[in-house]
Amino acid sequence: MWRSVGRSEPLLLVLLAAVTIALAIGVRATAGGLPVSALVLPLLVGGLFLSYRSLAPLVAIVLLAGVAAALGVIAATADIRPEQVSAVAISLLVVTVTAIFMLTLARARARLGLGVSGTMGEAMLVDLRDRLSAQGELPTLPHGWKAELALRPAGGAAFSGDFLVSSQPPTSPWIELALVDVSGKGVGAGTRALMLSGAFGGLLGSLSSEEFLSAANDYLLRQRWPEGFATAVHVALDVSTGDYEIRSAGHPPAVRFHAGSGRWELVPAEGPVLGVVAGACYRCVRGRLGRGDALMLYTDGLVETPRRDIGAGIDKLQGEAERLVKRGFVGGARLLVDRVGDFEGDDRALVLLWRT
Repeated sequence: MWRSVGRSEPLLLVLLAAVTIALAIGVRATAGGLPVSALVLPLLVGGLFLSYRSLAPLVAIVLLAGVAAALGVIAATADIRPEQVSAVAISLLVVTVTAIFMLTLARARARLGLGVSGTMGEAMLVDLRDRLSAQGELPTLPHGWKAELALRPAGGAAFSGDFLVSSQPPTSPWIELALVDVSGKGVGAGTRALMLSGAFGGLLGSLSSEEFLSAANDYLLRQRWPEGFATAVHVALDVSTGDYEIRSAGHPPAVRFHAGSGRWELVPAEGPVLGVVAGACYRCVRGRLGRGDALMLYTDGLVETPRRDIGAGIDKLQGEAERLVKRGFVGGARLLVDRVGDFEGDDRALVLLWRT
């Protein structure tokens, strides 16, 4: 569809130019009965379906027609009043502002290439986000295991610098999860997260658990981004025995719940952030989740705010998790993010995994 629109751009441009001239004549003929602002209609259509090169001459035609129509309305009015002049001027200003806005949008779309003109560019980005986000869906766990993910992008945006990738080989009892926090905020962090989500999703499960963070670190170093670092926590879990391995790359420590003692304890896995140190090594912390035990992974946006350091935030998270034990873990990930992650200026993510 969009390719056919691109091929017929000259015809569409001529049609919209003709509509513009017809509207301008109508404005002059009715002496203001048809407002000058009606000229925004061809601009809106052109902004959706024309490329920047084709839209520019249409904008020039619309502005010239708008000025001519406005002067014609003023000249055709025998008893012109100041308020009428103001109304015509405001209508002409609306057309001008609309023209500038449409040109700006068309210029931004042109950076994506002619093949994604119109609304196709936005649809492509949304589709890319959805496809890569599907890699971060929690795996289907066997009976006796449950997991939840809660993700809150900064400011309610559609894209987040925090993401999860997971792997579940069909013939292995091991599942792997990696919760990643990309440096920065906003669109820049979101676009880097989209790229890393695809790359890390390909690495996870293709390499052994010992090699994953090292390979991810090497990949980030090769990108040479100005803000090229990220933190991550990687968990490999044997769902047949409950044995787990945790490795961290500059990420806040995971928290484990012991059903026997009824306490949440930090898991002290440490390692350098991704994308900073070449040849970095990541120490493994091993353990076993028994019946009723749980494991919690989260990003620093959940526990660190401008008014609260990360240590106090982790203490608050553990305190809220203590209250969670009494009501059960179902729905707990979203509840913890809502109660602890009250700062919306940063992305927040939490994974809660437990054995029933």
